Amino acid sequence: MELRDAAGMLLAESAAHPELLRLSRHAYDELAAGRAVDHTVLSEMLREGARKDVYGVLKRKYGEQAFENMVMVLAREVDRQAPVVVRR
Repeated sequence: MELRDAAGMLLAESAAHPELLRLSRHAYDELAAGRAVDHTVLSEMLREGARKDVYGVLKRKYGEQAFENMVMVLAREVDRQAPVVVRR
């Protein structure tokens, strides 16, 4: 699954949740245009999806495996971009 596809899955189920709609539409549009999306936006999309209980809908509509793939694609990109915190 591509990052754009993962953003599209969240976008498809976000109409009832304005903040999730705004975030996922922005991410999808940027990715579709070939531009990068900052890890903070992707991370907030994951948080909002969980907060608004969109995950259950996604699991029912797309299946458990597709849902897990979506989360992993987004989480890997967040992990790849996020700065490493040095703890002493």
